[in-house]
Amino acid sequence: MPVAIITGASKGLGRALAEALAGRGWDLVLDARGAEALAEAAEAVSAYGTRVTALPGDVTDAGHRAELVSAAWRLGGVDLLVHNASALGAEPLVRLEELPLEGLRRALEVNLVAGLGLVQEALPLLRASGAGTVVAVSSDAAAEAYETWGGYGASKAALDHLTAVLAVEEPGLRVWAVDPGDMATDLYAAAVPDDHDPRQEPAAVVPGFLRLLDERPASGRYGAPALLDGAR
Repeated sequence: MPVAIITGASKGLGRALAEALAGRGWDLVLDARGAEALAEAAEAVSAYGTRVTALPGDVTDAGHRAELVSAAWRLGGVDLLVHNASALGAEPLVRLEELPLEGLRRALEVNLVAGLGLVQEALPLLRASGAGTVVAVSSDAAAEAYETWGGYGASKAALDHLTAVLAVEEPGLRVWAVDPGDMATDLYAAAVPDDHDPRQEPAAVVPGFLRLLDERPASGRYGAPALLDGAR
C-alpha cells in the first residue's frame, strides 16, 4: 500500500485528505499539535481498514519530524508528503504595522522552515518511491495582497517559491503547491472571526487533490477549485 505523511491532520483539510486517501487504501502517518483531536481523527480514519499512525507534536521540532518519517518507513516508505500544518502569525489577523515579529517568525517556522525540514528528512524515501510526491498547501494570500494577510501570505509565498525550486532540483518527484481556496476551517475562523459568510467544507475540495494524484501533471502551482472544474 502507498504511504502518506499528512501534517495538520486532526481537522479541516488535513483530516479530509486523510479520510479520502484511507478510502483509497493508503496507509497514513498523521500529525497535529492537539493530541486529543488527532486521536479522534485517527480513530475515524482507521475505520477504512488501513494502517494509521498518529503522532502528536509540533512540526517545528526536528525530533518530531524525524519521528514522522521513521513511522512512515516502518509502514513501507513515503510516497506522498502533504505539508498542511499552518500558523497565521496573529489571531485574529492584523495589519503589518501591528503584526508581532514573533508571530511572523512563528508563521515562517511552521509554514516554511518546517516544511523544508520535513522534505529534507523524507527525501531519501520519496526518491526511492516509484511515485514520490510533495504537496505544499498554499493560499490565495500567497499571490494576492489582502489587507491583514501580509505575514501569513508572505510565508505561503515563500513556501510556493521553495516548492518551485524543489521541483527543479528533484525532477524525479512530483512537487505541487496547491491553493485549496476559501474553506470553512478553524484557521479561517481564527484569522477573521467576524466574517460569517458561508464557505465550502474542506471535503469539497479534496477531489481536486485526488485528481492531481490520479493524473500526475507536471510539478507546479495548482488551484483545487480549478481542478474541480477540469482546468488548471
